[in-house]
Amino acid sequence: MLDTTRMFTLREVAEHGSITAAAAALGYTTSAVSQQIAKLEKEAGQPLLERHARGIVLTEAGRSVVRHTERILIELEAADAELAEIKGLRAGVLALGTFPTAGSSLLPLVVKEFKTRHPGVELKVLSGRFAYLVDALRRRETELSLLWDYEWNRVDDPTLTYHHVMNDPTVLLVSERHRLADRDSIRIAELRDESWVVRADDHPVAQTLEKLCQQGGFTPRTSVFAHDYGEVQAMVAVDLGVAIAPRLAVLNLRPDVRSIPLATRPPQRRILVAHLTERRLSPAAQEGIAVCAAAAHQLQEGFETG
Repeated sequence: MLDTTRMFTLREVAEHGSITAAAAALGYTTSAVSQQIAKLEKEAGQPLLERHARGIVLTEAGRSVVRHTERILIELEAADAELAEIKGLRAGVLALGTFPTAGSSLLPLVVKEFKTRHPGVELKVLSGRFAYLVDALRRRETELSLLWDYEWNRVDDPTLTYHHVMNDPTVLLVSERHRLADRDSIRIAELRDESWVVRADDHPVAQTLEKLCQQGGFTPRTSVFAHDYGEVQAMVAVDLGVAIAPRLAVLNLRPDVRSIPLATRPPQRRILVAHLTERRLSPAAQEGIAVCAAAAHQLQEGFETG
């Protein structure tokens, strides 16, 4: 393979018309330039220059090398320009992972703000469950990912770095006809005799319910196992039971369902932005973390004032 530095030297010789002039332009000695050309000719396996009384003339092979050198220079200049665009957040791609409840609440705020600030950066979003999102980070399919955990089951993966952006408290869901529907808050012990709509498939909210009911001194009686929060709300609306849910999961509340804060300190899940510890983040990813934190703060303020 031809040495590109020597190719650039040949181009200088061709442009200046002599080895001496090229050496002066490059700040090298004439001998050094001659040696570089000799080595390039050895790599090419044929002469690249012909010396005449009136100066240097490129051979056909020499002209071919110079043409390719010009193309390389164009590509290098394009690479420099593209890197400048990426560094300045005027171009590039940011791949972001999310889980469903964040994808329907926090993420739209993140996307809207990021696109407003940096319209030239393409955003790609991958949605899935916890293990899938972590695998996507490790496979480098995403650079950042929204994740969550609870205080009794903290994520502790040394290969990942976490940024805590907000807390998401657990709320109670009842139908609009429920005896407690008009309450401002409810103690968990008051729900001892209720039937419960519970998330199926060993969902973390089912574990949250068990811990809450332990605080109230009872074991929950399950009436329905639901597979998403839309189904949870539908079952609550027709009085098949009450339910709990993370607040972010029920921002789009049905008109016939009420969301009520728990009077005792409710379990809170942490909302996190994670990335591979060993990965040097792109400017877009660094900005993405900042935008996630700002969007989470905006959402949290809305909860408090609302």
